[in-house]
Amino acid sequence: MRSIFEKAGPHDDPSALTAFAGCRIIRDSEHRADDSLITAARTPGARFIAFAGGRPLVKHERQVLDPYFARYEILDLSPDRESAVLLGHDLNGVPLLSIELGLDPEALPAHLKASSVRAIYSEGLFDEETQGAVALASSLNVWARNHRFCGRCGAKAEGAAGGFRRQCTACGHMMFPRTDPVVIMLIVDEERDRVLLGRNPNFPQGRYSCLAGFLEPGETVEDAVRRETLEESAIRVGAVRYHASQPWPMPYSLMLACYAKAESFEIRRDDAELEDCRWFSREELEAIVEGRHEGGINAPPEGAIAFRLMRDFLDWV
Repeated sequence: MRSIFEKAGPHDDPSALTAFAGCRIIRDSEHRADDSLITAARTPGARFIAFAGGRPLVKHERQVLDPYFARYEILDLSPDRESAVLLGHDLNGVPLLSIELGLDPEALPAHLKASSVRAIYSEGLFDEETQGAVALASSLNVWARNHRFCGRCGAKAEGAAGGFRRQCTACGHMMFPRTDPVVIMLIVDEERDRVLLGRNPNFPQGRYSCLAGFLEPGETVEDAVRRETLEESAIRVGAVRYHASQPWPMPYSLMLACYAKAESFEIRRDDAELEDCRWFSREELEAIVEGRHEGGINAPPEGAIAFRLMRDFLDWV
């Protein structure tokens, strides 16, 4: 009998090949004591990921960049204690926390540099585990800053469970970290062996990628793929196959990557969303992915899940 867990694609776990997917922090958010944040912050060897104005900070000396701060370093940088979140513990049991500093990201001490989550990913600044840790810290940092007050009664909210929840100080309403699901899809015309790619006007020069859009309330992943494709390109989609996912901390999304079978082929793009949208043959797609397209068309960086969809289509089918 064939197992439902049999390999179905060029990789056992394509999600693991995407940027930000390497987080190995043990979160254990459901089993934390009330004083877990304070205890963790005072633990010798505890490490902090710090932010200024919501931007991740790195220490730099010559060509070495380090996103981890010791407690004594944080104490000298105007820490906002209310913003602290216990992210969890590493595999050796060392606590890892995030915290916002009262610093101007444009006027930092000489040994600090304000980066961005996008730059950390696109420039490959850190290893997979560190990228994943910064992604978790960034998403929780933004979420905490956006939920300082209760959405039900408007009173002040404070951290609970080490910052993994926020609770209203008046009505007790509990808020949990949110994740916004986004579908991203490579539309395939099987008969003509070609795929659909689009260009957003905000993309770098020559960049084409898969279509994407937010999942809406009351919608399945498959229906979101069909709706977004129809809205952006007028292409009707039938069968949809999930392929992989990627944490996307800008600010706290989850990319759900799918392949979708085209059932119509005439493109009428949404000018508000796309600057261009067209079909590409397998040969053209391979040239794009490998950076040798004669027209200068290029693919997203290798860590992007859109790249994974494109590369795996070539290697799989």
